[in-house]
Amino acid sequence: MAVSITSISISITFINHPLRLKLCRYSTLSSKSSTPSLCSTSQPKPIEKDHRRSNPMDGRRPSSRSRRKSSYGSSRRSILKKTFNQEQVAFTAPVPDDPIVAIIGGGMAGLICAKNLEKRGVRSTVFDTGMHGFGGRMGTRIIEPEGLIFDHAAQFFTVSHPLFAELVNGWLEKGLVREWHGSIGELEAGGLFIPLPYSAPKYIGVNGMRPLADSLAQTLPSVVRPCWISKLEPFNGKWHLSENGKNQGAFDAIVIAHNGKCANRLLASSGLPLIARQMKALELSSIWALLAAFEDPLPVNGSGGSTLFEGAFVKGVDCLSWMANNSTKLSNSDNRGPHCWTFFSTAAYGKKTKVPQENIPTATSEKVKASMLRGVEIALGLPVGSLPMPFYTRLQLWGAALPVNSPNVPCIFDPKGRAGICGDWLLGSSLESAALSGLAMANHIADYFKSGGAQPDEFAVGLNNEFQTLSGHDIGQFPGLESEQQTNKVGDYELVT
Repeated sequence: MAVSITSISISITFINHPLRLKLCRYSTLSSKSSTPSLCSTSQPKPIEKDHRRSNPMDGRRPSSRSRRKSSYGSSRRSILKKTFNQEQVAFTAPVPDDPIVAIIGGGMAGLICAKNLEKRGVRSTVFDTGMHGFGGRMGTRIIEPEGLIFDHAAQFFTVSHPLFAELVNGWLEKGLVREWHGSIGELEAGGLFIPLPYSAPKYIGVNGMRPLADSLAQTLPSVVRPCWISKLEPFNGKWHLSENGKNQGAFDAIVIAHNGKCANRLLASSGLPLIARQMKALELSSIWALLAAFEDPLPVNGSGGSTLFEGAFVKGVDCLSWMANNSTKLSNSDNRGPHCWTFFSTAAYGKKTKVPQENIPTATSEKVKASMLRGVEIALGLPVGSLPMPFYTRLQLWGAALPVNSPNVPCIFDPKGRAGICGDWLLGSSLESAALSGLAMANHIADYFKSGGAQPDEFAVGLNNEFQTLSGHDIGQFPGLESEQQTNKVGDYELVT
């Protein structure tokens, strides 16, 4: 079934930079329609490249005497001080004829950015830290030999934007995603389940969310995983990347497609204070994910009018915000084997019980697990201790789970430093936001390269945008699903310079 959407033009205001946005209207979109693109409408004049020696500020490599120490292990105050006191890199070397971009982060935004750069004729390499696969928050965990499967991050997604609709249509045709017809709704404490009345289609990965990301990555010419880029150094007009001292190549531009404390540390001494300041303004929630497998279906209290469901936004339980049956969601037939459930905590509970996610104390793990399982009993209206014990559990803390604020801009780009940011948090907290941000970043960089970089200030985007609080569920936004019919804040637009 093709995704069909009629979009509404939405105005966007960029603050304190000379970029103008021209909004476009699109009619109903189907998989057979022409591909709308985010493209430059400018006609840049041919630029005669200047081969003079680079300016001393053109990304000079620090000497061994002045080289800054790694900020890993530094305090937050130390990182902030480095972030705001660092000197701005200003590349003056000509834009090469065949530029190459480093994309740090292999989630939806980074992968879509790389794919669209390829369409625009710009080479890129994606670096991702994932040990099990690409995808970032598109995580799926498979436990063998039991055959257990859990979507333990993004649970599903919706579509409200024509550009994202076209991407999803392509995934539908390839059999990577399908519409989720299972019953989802709100589960009130005590066992009352109320199906969502809204008609927006819901989509899931056919074999979980991660295979979708891995499929996108397989179509790219250059990906490196697992790789943890730990240092960015500007030198002779290029960005030099390294992983714990190991050289990972030189690039003409960089895109940061991840966030959180690792991104902050990476940017703290990079020579990109404007980029670093915006990244540092991002606030992220913390959420516990409990994966649990049961031999039998979970009992439901029928006296409350509840019906069987595959996913539910939990209300009235302080430690639980979502629960979903992966076995029925990801199976096309009645599942008679183990029942694999994903439970998410509330953001408030995650904040209250947060610990270093790399080393969760055993006592904390056991306490959180017991609290969340008790929360399941409360949500289902079951007596204390009546919930069957799962034969498999795994607890994970998403310490940088979802954005709680946003600058409401499709992408951020510092043309002097030839560096950008893309990610869901720039527009919201959904898979759609991530894809749209990746598309916008790719087209913006391609337009910058096409212009020759002669007038860099015209390509500055999002460096001074103020952040606003995001609304939505604790597990993210689902445009079109909410009762308020929340619409993504990015419109179909062309960059006009």
